[in-house]
Amino acid sequence: MKIAVIGLGKAGLPLAGVIADSGLDVIGVDIDEKRCEDINSGRNPVPEERGLDELIEKHGGKGLTAVSSYEDAGGCEAYIIIVPLFIDGAKNPDFGILEAAFRGVGRIMESGDLVVLETTVPPMTTEKLAKRWLEEESGLTLESGEFFLAHSPERIMTGFSISRLREFPKVIGGVNPESGVKAFDIYKKFIPNLRMVSSARVAEFIKVIEGCYRDVNIALANELFKIADELEIDFYEARKYANHEYCYIHMPSTGVGGHCIPVYPWFLIKEMERREKYDYSTILRVSREINDQMINYWLDKIVLACMKIDKPIDEIKICIRGITFRDGVKELYHSRNLALARLLREKGLKVYVSDELFSREEIEKLGLDQIEPGDADVVFDPFRLEVTIK
Repeated sequence: MKIAVIGLGKAGLPLAGVIADSGLDVIGVDIDEKRCEDINSGRNPVPEERGLDELIEKHGGKGLTAVSSYEDAGGCEAYIIIVPLFIDGAKNPDFGILEAAFRGVGRIMESGDLVVLETTVPPMTTEKLAKRWLEEESGLTLESGEFFLAHSPERIMTGFSISRLREFPKVIGGVNPESGVKAFDIYKKFIPNLRMVSSARVAEFIKVIEGCYRDVNIALANELFKIADELEIDFYEARKYANHEYCYIHMPSTGVGGHCIPVYPWFLIKEMERREKYDYSTILRVSREINDQMINYWLDKIVLACMKIDKPIDEIKICIRGITFRDGVKELYHSRNLALARLLREKGLKVYVSDELFSREEIEKLGLDQIEPGDADVVFDPFRLEVTIK
């Protein structure tokens, strides 16, 4: 059996490696020709992913072949699409990359093939948009049983993708029952902990509401943290004893970043807006606002620290110790820590950053300057939420 994985990024490449390691032939498709060349030479372009070096060294250019053209991926029995889905300035999903991937597959797929979408998407995307794109390009129809279509949302975590794929429960659901059965039968060859749900729409919703749950609970933690600070209460002590079997208060933060949690709530918020059910997603919208505004709270805390120093405030050197959205992960998408550094600079303050994941040149390309924490007057650690006066 030969399986194609469309998109060899931080989510797609680990999946392709796991499939190849199960003994199946894999063709990976990615527009980045250098990435394809590296993979085929046994070099891992995602070195931060634990266990992926070994898989790419073992299977790259052998059981796993990377190509940059859809035409070179023909003849597969299943096509797994796992490409990015971003939101635009108005918070609506931008389906451009996803549509291009489906139309690319539609041009090469044959009767009897299975297509599975792993990208996290708004509910009904698979059954409506993906189905239409495939049918328009292939000339085949789903209703006649000429192809099969399902959704199985990726549930990985950067740095732990291999173990997540092999251990974490994964759901899959078809646009119709036949697609669900077909997809389950193929996926169980390389996903040990697989669960079939009633439909692709349910599978889509499962992943989206996971992100919504976390966003709402982080917003609650951020609100409680601010209240505790105002009341001069040690939030962490209170949290320690408040958490038990029936209560779990999350950790506070500078906000929420990355490709997942700050994006998924908008899928439901915007859908409810289109249906004029505005009050159905109130808590999702408010939570987004709370988490996005946390950088203003920390800006005030940093300014208060600066005011304790016997220097003009515009001469005080401020160091933000980490600009990624998560500690130890070199990813800046929707990073509130980077947003905080830029906000401080907009206010006319002398802001610098210290992040061992980035070179000086990379930091300068972001419009920021590097500094050693020991050379700063005020240091803010966004992962420990500590403001320190040197």
